[in-house]
Amino acid sequence: MNPIEQFDVVVVGGGPAGSTAANDLARKGRRVLLLDRAGRIKPCGGAIPPRAIKDFDIPDHLLVAKARSARMIAPSDTKVDIPIEGGFVGMVDREHFDEWLRERAAQAGAVRRNGKFERVGRDADGMSTITYVNGESEQRCTVRARSIIGADGARSAVAQQTVPGAEKTRYVFAYHEIVRAPATKPADYDGSRCDVFYQGHLSPDFYGWVFPHGDTLSIGTGSADKGFSLRNATSSLRTAVGLEGAETVRREGAPLPMKPLPRWDNGRDVVLAGDAAGVVAPASGEGIYYAMAGGRLAAEAVETLLVTGNARALATARKQFMKSHGKVFWVLGIMQHFWYSSDKRRERFVAMCKDKDVQKLTFDAYMNKELVRAKPMAHVKIFFKDMAHLLGLAKV
Repeated sequence: MNPIEQFDVVVVGGGPAGSTAANDLARKGRRVLLLDRAGRIKPCGGAIPPRAIKDFDIPDHLLVAKARSARMIAPSDTKVDIPIEGGFVGMVDREHFDEWLRERAAQAGAVRRNGKFERVGRDADGMSTITYVNGESEQRCTVRARSIIGADGARSAVAQQTVPGAEKTRYVFAYHEIVRAPATKPADYDGSRCDVFYQGHLSPDFYGWVFPHGDTLSIGTGSADKGFSLRNATSSLRTAVGLEGAETVRREGAPLPMKPLPRWDNGRDVVLAGDAAGVVAPASGEGIYYAMAGGRLAAEAVETLLVTGNARALATARKQFMKSHGKVFWVLGIMQHFWYSSDKRRERFVAMCKDKDVQKLTFDAYMNKELVRAKPMAHVKIFFKDMAHLLGLAKV
């Protein structure tokens, strides 16, 4: 019998988190297996801020569009346009973006395999075994690894088998349709604007969106309400923006975690990243940047484990992520819980976003991925304006 293949790291999942981790570790000379199921495309608006483009060396040719403004639409159909001053938000198509990331990892030295993860086991010497079904041959295969990064998405099988408490995660369900931009554009169509609909009939607890992708658009919505029809809401949204007759390229749906897991590692040789770790931002649903940041931190934690043998290093991935982004997630979580709970509150939320201070601080935080502290008086002004809207004292 041939000896079982052995790797320093097996990365399960080839999305932005897994591909980033595999690329970083392969560049350090580690023997990496990147295991991913072929044909899987995550439903995603595809927005990546300048911080992601800079930190992860995303080439311009992957940006299928550059959004230079956002439009927020209230339940009353009131529209608030917010320009992205001095920059843009890049838009990517996940079908091509994710594949480019996987191929970059392969060029760095990672071994790519098309396969479906089944289980983690343990050999007599204590080393982990990873069993998967090969996507081409349908044969069951087993490899050995010194460490494992679980980046296999929401409802991660790696997480549920190895990390205590992972099975308790709550989810929002997202659905979108990629449609072909018609030759004759609807009235008010703007291929450089992201439209966000805060309307209860499109989502009782999240929002609907129309995001430009160059020759196509992502149109979708999300909700934690299992009885809410995302397909019907998306159909209504397409009609509302004059794209009901546009060609549908593909349809995709998936669960999104509602908050970071309380623990990302098993205390021995497994650490989680991306949706598997729960790093989708509340309120905005943004995940690409946070997935890649988490993948990089997971790779750094694993590298330390491989060098030192100290399994406590794995816990640093979550610790460092929450240190950098935990406060933003907390603020966004409160915002979603309060402002998205009724159309009356959604109306006030959109009205509040007319304020230039709110717009600037919001986009500064989004573009740079940190709460801006440079203008304390602006924060004070926003606090009082926010309170006025909360108490119903401000005009809508």
